[in-house]
Amino acid sequence: MSILEPIQDRRSVRTYTSRPVNEQVANELLEAARLAPSGSNAQPWRFIVVRSDAMRQQLASVCHDQQWMAEAPVHIVCVADVQAQFKEYHALSVDECSPEPEVKRVIRCTAIGIEHLVLQAQSLGLSTCWVAWFAQEDIRPVLGIPEDKFIVAVITVGYSDDRPAPRPRKGLAEIVHYETWSENSDRAGS
Repeated sequence: MSILEPIQDRRSVRTYTSRPVNEQVANELLEAARLAPSGSNAQPWRFIVVRSDAMRQQLASVCHDQQWMAEAPVHIVCVADVQAQFKEYHALSVDECSPEPEVKRVIRCTAIGIEHLVLQAQSLGLSTCWVAWFAQEDIRPVLGIPEDKFIVAVITVGYSDDRPAPRPRKGLAEIVHYETWSENSDRAGS
């Protein structure tokens, strides 16, 4: 079994059918995220599963009024918990401008879990879109999230009503370096 196929087939979908996503399937996505690796095995990811029409509408509104989001039957709000790895940060307020390196570490780890979730969704025939166009101070109150947590993404989940074409991707020769930054060659192919 190759993981490359779901990676190649994955698209950011913004049009969904009304078909519900059952709880068992949603839990499979969360299980894939739970199994992701993390620094010091801290597992800093936390997830809020949102199904209600009213709450999905509120999320769409605080995500710069992206009303297409409300069509997806499930939203999974993905949160990085700084305290999961760094207990001394219990009173820290985090946002997009937080300078602490620990915040960036838990965001990176949480992003790994999110990508596991997205790829599991694809492998189960679901579609997703990773939404990150929001401000922490706008989205936190909607979900009751404390200031020491960082919302990394809202993942819309559902069955696609569209099949977007693949987006262009750079060839390996454009993105791969060998040994140092300045060593870029055709060895990677295209």
